[in-house]
This record gives sequence, C-alpha cells and structure tokens, in this order.
Amino acid sequence: MDSCRRTGLSGVLCSLSLLCVILDIQLDGVLGATHVEIEHHLEMGRKLLAAGQLAEALSHYHSAVEGDSKNYLTYYKRAAVFLAMGKSKSALPDLTKAIQLKPDFLAARLQRGNILLKQGNTQEAMEDFEAVLQRSPDHEEAQDQLMRANELEELQEEAHAAYHQGDYSATISVLERVIEISPWDPESRELRAECYIRMGDPQKAIQDLTPTTRLRNDNRAAYLKLSMLHYSQGEHHESLNHIRECLKLDQDDKDCFSQYKQVKKLSKQLDTAEELIHMERYQEAIDKYESVMKTEPNVLYYTNLAKERICYCLVKVRLALDAIDVCSEAHQRDPRNANVLRDRAEAYILNQEYEKAVEDYQEAREFDDTHEIREGLERAQKMLKISRKRDYYKILGVSRSANKQEIIKAYRKLAQQWHPDNFQSETEKKEAEKKFIDIASAKEVLTDPEMRQKFDAGEDPLDPENQQGGGGGGGSAWPFHFDPFQSGGSFHFKFHQN
Repeated sequence: MDSCRRTGLSGVLCSLSLLCVILDIQLDGVLGATHVEIEHHLEMGRKLLAAGQLAEALSHYHSAVEGDSKNYLTYYKRAAVFLAMGKSKSALPDLTKAIQLKPDFLAARLQRGNILLKQGNTQEAMEDFEAVLQRSPDHEEAQDQLMRANELEELQEEAHAAYHQGDYSATISVLERVIEISPWDPESRELRAECYIRMGDPQKAIQDLTPTTRLRNDNRAAYLKLSMLHYSQGEHHESLNHIRECLKLDQDDKDCFSQYKQVKKLSKQLDTAEELIHMERYQEAIDKYESVMKTEPNVLYYTNLAKERICYCLVKVRLALDAIDVCSEAHQRDPRNANVLRDRAEAYILNQEYEKAVEDYQEAREFDDTHEIREGLERAQKMLKISRKRDYYKILGVSRSANKQEIIKAYRKLAQQWHPDNFQSETEKKEAEKKFIDIASAKEVLTDPEMRQKFDAGEDPLDPENQQGGGGGGGSAWPFHFDPFQSGGSFHFKFHQN
C-alpha cells in the first residue's frame, strides 16, 4: 500500500495491480512444471515404444499432447504409436495436425501419403508425395510411392471397367494388384467380394468382406451381407454373430433386424434338434427338423441337413422302411454325403438287405474312409455271409427290431407247424427235423441278449467256426446239447412259458 501511495494510485487500482503480479508469478511456476512433465511423458513414451509396450507409450503421448497442443513432434510421435498398434485411421489426424503446425515437415507428409495410398485414396496420396518432392526432388521413397499411386489409379479404373462389362474373372485379376498396393481399401475388397458372389464362390467373398467391417467405421452393409452369406452356407451361428454386430451399430436397422429374427429362429430350432438327438429323444428331434424345413424352405443346405438327420433318427428308432425312403431322398439331394450312405446302410441291415448295406458302406468309404465306416462295412459283409447260410430273423420271420415276446410268439407258431410228428413220410420228417432245429436255434440266439448282440454284430454264435474247441451250431446240430430225434420213439413237444 505504501508503494501505491508513492505512485499516486487509488486503493482499488493498487489492489488489482498487486493481484496481477501475484498471478503472473503463479502462472510462470505452473508453466515451468508443465514443461517438465511434458518432457517426462515424451521420454517415457519413447522408452515404452522401444520396449514394445504400446498401450503404456500411447498413454504418455496422450498426456504430452494435452500438455502442449502446439508441439508438432508430440503429434507425430503419437501417430507412430498408433501405426505400431495397427490403428492407421487414428494416426491420420495426428499426422495432419503435425503438418498443419509445420508444413515443411516432410517425414509426416511422407507417412501420411503412405497411409492414404494403402487406403486407396490416390489423389490425396499423390498430393503428399508431390509436396515432398517439391522440397526434396531427389527423395527416392517419394518418387517410388508417387509411381505406385499413379499405377493404383489406373488399376482402379481398369477394375471398375471390367466389372461393369460383366467380366468378373478379369476384375478379380486386376483387384489382386489393387489390394496388394492398397490393403486397407474397403471398396476394392467389397468389389472383389461381389465378383466372387456372382461367380458362385461365397467362401472367398466372406474372406474379403470380413476385414471391411474394421476398415469402415459403420459398415452395417458388410455385416448384413456376411450374415446372409454364412446363413446360405449353413453356418447359422456365424450368421447370428454377424447380424448381432450390425444391430450393435444401429438397433433400429430394419434389414438387420429382419435377418436377425429369421436366423435366430432357425438357429434355435437346429440347436434344439441336436440336443434332442444327444438325449436320444429321436422322435422329437424328427419333429423339430420337420419344423426347420418349414422355417427355411428356400435354402437348400437346411433341407438337406434336415433330411440327413431325420434319416439318422429313423434308423435309431428302427423304422427300417421309413428310414430307407428318407435316406434315399437325402442321398439324391447330396450323393457324396457319407453320413447318409452310412445311415441308409444301417437301415438296409435292419431290413435284412445285406447286399445293399454292403454297397452303401463301400460307396460311403469312397467319400470318407473313417474307422466307423470301415467297421460298418466289415459288419455288413459278415452279416451278408451269415445270411447266405442262415439268418435267424428270417427263420422266425421277425424283424431285426422284434422284442423277446414277439420272437417267442413267432417261435411257438413255427415250432407247432414244423414239429416232425406232424408229418408221415420219412422224407417229410427229415425235412421237418432240419427246419425244427433251425427254428429252435433261432429262438435260442435271439432270446439270449449276449448271443443276439453277437449275431447283430455279424457273428453266428452257433457256428462252430466262431467257437473255441468246436461244439454245437451249424445247420443241423441241436443247440440244447442233445438231439431228441436220436432218442428213438415219438417226441412229445411241450411248450414252456419263458
């Protein structure tokens, strides 16, 4: 206040003057501390970048940029970290800011031109390379990149011309070089994907479209197309994942929501059907696959899949004739499907058509030579061989799915019919004896779970060739360890409840 009086200032003006001096002193202190911090962040960013700790380096460069928004080098260094992280789109604004702050910064110009070239932005890339060459005419990298930019521009025009002429093969050929020069250009990949779709190669289209979802900020169109392509290939889980990504970008997108409802419904039906098969609820699984065909009648893959799985389920529930019909239809739809051939072979075995079973297993092996199919073929061949000797199911006239009560009922009926006491002449009696023994043998094998399992696996448990040390079996041996017809006199047959 004394100084104020000496200078003749009023009290209020004097107070304001002193406040300004204090603020200047404090501001100088803050700016000095900020400068030190900026240098620290830049140094830490450099060390972490050299050590490959990119996320940590980026954090320090963020702090450096915030501390000094006028330093072109901080933007340039942060752009270098973005590029090391594969984030070229994030690097571009920093390089542009560095160039704005220092127009003659050739390194930033060259780096930005390289990014623009890889993105397919030929005109902007050329401008940067030409700006470098104006200040440094002998700059070799700028000269080479300018030539590549000119080449890219010509190739882009050539690719679009070929596409509009409907020459998709030529378009793809030209785009190979285009994408080699500009791998970050979504438009070139989308164009090539469209060519692959038109040429009937959806898998290659998927390969091209997938990276475009990252190359564009909001590429709902690509997510929708990817969902539809995966859906058409039967990859319903992948289809569902992509359409969900579309809805994350815009939950009100009508096209994506419509696709989502369709895919979700079908995917749930397919998953449920497979769960039912896993739980051995085969009839319910058949019903669910019938629903699948109603939900999606227009995509061939799902109808073929449904027919294949219904064929499998019908075999499991031992409905041989129905299985043969459905499996045959599935085979017509997909002749190279080894699973269908395997399942139809099993249906033929159930229906005791062993030659056809062998043929199907042999054909299946041409397409898928797995242990399961080789084992099935061996079993079918054994059954065919046995059937040419005697088939216990055919002897009793029952199906391979017959239960024990049905087998006993058939046995009693035939035993009464072919008992030797029913015949007069010796020739008839001997023929009846042979028939009666076969009937009794069939009953013994098919009512014994262990022997029946062996027979179903292609082995005759009463065949001496399959028994250690010989023993009963064969076409005429009595299976119960004695032959009543050799004991003399009349044999009085009695039935016992089993």
